[in-house]
Amino acid sequence: MPADWKQSGLRWYWIVGLVILADQLSKQIILATFKLNESLNLLPFFSLTYRQNTGAAFSFLHDAGGWQRWLFALVAIGFSVVLTVWLRRQHWTEKLTGVAFTLVIGGAIGNLIDRLMHGFVVDFLHFFYQDYHYPAFNIADSAICVGAVLIIFEGFFVKKPHEDKSNG
Repeated sequence: MPADWKQSGLRWYWIVGLVILADQLSKQIILATFKLNESLNLLPFFSLTYRQNTGAAFSFLHDAGGWQRWLFALVAIGFSVVLTVWLRRQHWTEKLTGVAFTLVIGGAIGNLIDRLMHGFVVDFLHFFYQDYHYPAFNIADSAICVGAVLIIFEGFFVKKPHEDKSNG
C-alpha cells in the first residue's frame, strides 16, 4: 500500500471537488432561474427542465414516503467511504482507477448534498426524441455513470500486472 497520499490514488481526489463544484453550481443556477417543471428547449432533442427527484436513478422509490432519503444518503456515504479506502490503496499511476473512483465519489457527494439540503435531488438535463423522454438527470448522475462505465471497462479490458508471489 502506498505510504502517503502523493503516491496513492488520493492524488486524484481533486476530481471529487471539481465534480461537486460543477454539480452544485449548475443546480444553484437551475434553482435560481427555473420554476419546478419549467423547461427551456436548447436543441431539437435536449432541454433544461427542472425536476425534483426524491428517489434514486430513474426516480426509483420516489414515492416511498420519505425514508428513502436517508437510505440513499447512507448508500452515498458508504460508497464514498469504500471507494476512498480503495483509492488510497491504489498507486497514483493507476489513472483510470483514480479517475473512475473519484467521478463516482464526486457524483455521490453532489447528490448527497441535495438530499440533505433539500430532501430531493435537483435534475435538469433532459434528452428526448419525439414522444420518448429520457428521465432528467444532473452532472452528479453523469459523473457516477461515467465512473461506473470506466470501472467496468477497466475490469474487462485493462490488464494489470500481477506481482509474482512465488519469490517470496
